Amino acid sequence: MITRTLGPDDVPALAARFEGEAPDELLRWAGEQFGERIVLTCSWQRTTSVLVDILSRVPTTPRVVEIDTGLLFDESHATRRALIARYGIEVETIMPGMDLAEQAAAEGPELWSRDAVRCCFLRKVEPLQRALGGMDAWVTGIRRDQSVSRANARPIEWDPAHGVIKIQPLVAFSDADVEAHLREHDVPYNALHDQGYPSIGCVPCTRPVLPGEDARSGRWSGSTKTECGLHTTSVR
Repeated sequence: MITRTLGPDDVPALAARFEGEAPDELLRWAGEQFGERIVLTCSWQRTTSVLVDILSRVPTTPRVVEIDTGLLFDESHATRRALIARYGIEVETIMPGMDLAEQAAAEGPELWSRDAVRCCFLRKVEPLQRALGGMDAWVTGIRRDQSVSRANARPIEWDPAHGVIKIQPLVAFSDADVEAHLREHDVPYNALHDQGYPSIGCVPCTRPVLPGEDARSGRWSGSTKTECGLHTTSVR
């Protein structure tokens, strides 16, 4: 039964309640709480694969969305196809407002190499704003051990930029936990993870990481940028 809409004042108690709970319990609660007003955004990384697998075993059916920037790796598209074939999920694709040619005409060629923040806004953040329109909750694959900027993430958070509750079932998962789940359940996952890519985004802004580097150091390498903007409040 769907209950009242939740807001930022409800989040601290809920975050404490679900700290340490299994991901399926959090997702089951989210389904009961939000019904059809919940969306899972898919990056086609390992965490997406784990979340899709867990959701296949709980009575929670979020709207499943991918933001196709037009710059995704072939391996990411292959992962999408594999997960659809395995689990029968329906994926809604949301595109940026401009294709790459239109963006080049309006902003100049290869915007990502000159202003990655602006490029991420146009190709990721603005489409996400459309994806979250009318939704009350957003399921993400954020984990604390991904980077310093995510070290204090909670299982439930309030997203002030989009006015939704963020549901983060894997927040306490380590890399070993993710890998163990994929192996135990034989879940399809992005082949780039076996080629030195712990974090995968767009082709021009993603490289393999070197031994000892932060898992997200392969994103926007050589710049101070650490987030694409989906999980921050900044816009451009």
